[in-house]
This record gives sequence, structure tokens and C-alpha cells, in this order.
Amino acid sequence: MVEVAIGSSPEVFVLLGFSERPSLEPVLFVIVSGIYVVSVLGNSTIILLSCMDVHLHTPVYFFLVNLSFLDISFTTSIVPQLLVNLWGPQKTIRYGGCVAQFYISHWLGATECILLAVMSYDRYAAICRPLHYTVVIHPRLCRSLAFASWLGGLTTSMVGSTLTMLLPLCGNNHIDHFFCEMPLIMQLACVDTSFNEVEMYVASVIFVVLPLGLILVSYSRVAWAVLKIRSAEVWRKALNTCSSHVAVVALFYGRIIFMYLQPAKSNSHEQGKFIALFYTIVTPMLNPLIYTLRNKDVKKALRHIVLENRCGFGGTRGHI
Repeated sequence: MVEVAIGSSPEVFVLLGFSERPSLEPVLFVIVSGIYVVSVLGNSTIILLSCMDVHLHTPVYFFLVNLSFLDISFTTSIVPQLLVNLWGPQKTIRYGGCVAQFYISHWLGATECILLAVMSYDRYAAICRPLHYTVVIHPRLCRSLAFASWLGGLTTSMVGSTLTMLLPLCGNNHIDHFFCEMPLIMQLACVDTSFNEVEMYVASVIFVVLPLGLILVSYSRVAWAVLKIRSAEVWRKALNTCSSHVAVVALFYGRIIFMYLQPAKSNSHEQGKFIALFYTIVTPMLNPLIYTLRNKDVKKALRHIVLENRCGFGGTRGHI
């Protein structure tokens, strides 16, 4: 066991993860590895298609590229270290790596909240103001909203994570999770963390509750506009336009709501690990699937690029 002086920063943290179930770790290693590869490939495909096909140079795919890049970054900040800990007996992460994890996870989590709200506004404009859509959601506004999302997430992460990092620790370097998370680091502190908890509560209201409220307002306006028209064709178009984003929002906020509504039982923390695992590796994998399986534009772009490459390859062979 690594001894840590009270009030000092440990050289390493021990991530207990799923060590209480050692027989499960090899299975999790295989599952997590497979899902991580699929997630990176799926999100990278979305990014490449959106950049290569001019038909996808639209606001919705611009924001989707941001979401895909965010998902790749988030999983990559956590999964490689998780795989190392699942593979061998060593469950440690260096202090710098732990700090980087909770800075990045906090940054990207807050950014995703804002980005999902921005995407709901884009869907609102597409349904409720179709004739003025290109004027309302113009490229400059898209870039500004995306920049504001990333900057807002970074700002709250710099404030909250720095306040957490400055807390003196009580000599315990064991974290009962598979990655470094701000609330768990705060539990190791030797001092009163009330100020940090207030800051985290305020940040949660601003970056979680407020964006969710904006999403609900956007879709309530969409629902009201569609119901007034009473046309099956309009309803179908609205469903095709909004269903993918609604599914992603449900996955993202469903996990948050479920975690807060859990009863305070002894096994609730263990359940929380598996919920966090689902959010960390499964949700980023599902996002590109949700946006491609029902999306004719993406499937058409993928088919066009594949056929174009085949033709180019065939043409090259013909000249050999």
C-alpha cells in the first residue's frame, strides 16, 4: 500500500474500479475494447463523411461533427487507462493523469450539455421556421454557438477542477471508481468542502438543468407547431428531423436522472459504476448509430464515397 502524507498530493491514485469482482474484469476488458473501437470508428466516420460530402455541409452535421469529436475525446480520456487497470493487477494512475481525467471529463461533460441544447434550437428552427432557416441558422452563428459550447465547458472545468485540485488530501489515495471524478476526489480532502459543493451545485444548475430546460422548451414549441398543422406528412417529417437528437438527449439525461434518483443503499455506488461505464463507452458508440441508421443523407453520402473509391480503384487497376 502506498503511504501518503496528510495534506500532500499522492504520486499515484489507486482506482479500485471493479476489483471486487476479479472474475468479471477479463470479460469487461474484451467488451470495453470492442465497444471502444466501434465507438472511435463510428464517430470518425461521421466526421469524415461530414467533411468530405458537400451535401452534409449543413448546420445539423456541423454540430454533429462537434458531438462526434467530443465523444471520441471523452472516451479516449478514460478508456485506455481503464483497459490497463482491467488487464493487470496494477490499478494505479499517476497524479497528473488523474488530474487530467477530471479536468477533461468535466470539460467535455459540460460542453455536451450545452451542445445538445444548441442542437435542439437548430431542430426547432428547422421545423418551426423552415422558410427562414438558412437566415436564422447561418454559418457564423453555428461557429459562434459551437465555440461558446466548448468555451463554456472549459470555463466551468477550469474553475471547479482547480478548486478541487487545491484541496489538501487526507492521506488516502484510493478512489472507489474506474476513473478520477471530481466528487470522489473531494471525498479524500482533509478540510471542509462546502464551498466546492456549492460551486458544483451552481455549475450543475447552469450547465445541466438550464440546457435541459432549453431543450424542453424547444421541443415543446416543435410539438405545438406540428399539432396545429394536423398533417400526417408534417408529423412524419418532424419525427425524422428530431427523433435522432431526442434519442441522444434521452440517453444523456436519462443516465443523469437515474443516478440522482437512486436510493441510498450500500450497492448503489456499485450500480453507479456500471451506469458510468455505460455512459462512458456505450453512449458514444450509440450516438453515431442513432444518427446514421435512420438518416438517408448519411447513408447516401457513405454509399457515394464507397462507390467513388471503388470506381477510382477500378480505374487505377485498368491502367496497370
